[in-house]
Amino acid sequence: MNSLPSPLFEAIDHVGIAVPDLDAAIEFYRDTYGMTLAHEETNEEQGVREAMMTVGDPQAPHAHIQLLAPLSPDSSIGKFLDRSGPGIQQMAYTVKDVEAASKALRDKGLRLLYDEPHRGTAGSRINFIHPKDAGGVLVELVEHTSH
Repeated sequence: MNSLPSPLFEAIDHVGIAVPDLDAAIEFYRDTYGMTLAHEETNEEQGVREAMMTVGDPQAPHAHIQLLAPLSPDSSIGKFLDRSGPGIQQMAYTVKDVEAASKALRDKGLRLLYDEPHRGTAGSRINFIHPKDAGGVLVELVEHTSH
């Protein structure tokens, strides 16, 4: 049995929340919770319009809330909203090397959604652990390319 990189996860990266209207969600998180918008983009490959909201001091962010709105009803976020309504869709962890983490997890018998990493927010490299292998939670692995 292969060992996991130590530590496998460096930090909680973000919690992904599916929302039907990104602009309304940004306004709510900003005006109600005092979070600041760190990044916004459209990711055609993932079928989402997304925003990263900084939790805490924007000069020293520790974690983010990722707001995810579908580009179409048949995208993964569109299907999630149809099935479950708005709410927590994923838990994301920072990893040093998404390919090494993915291989180590596969070696432990877990299924990952992608054979190769995909492009995530702000050019990061990502993969996901299948929720059936992670206690019902969709777990995202995030390797930031700007480190």
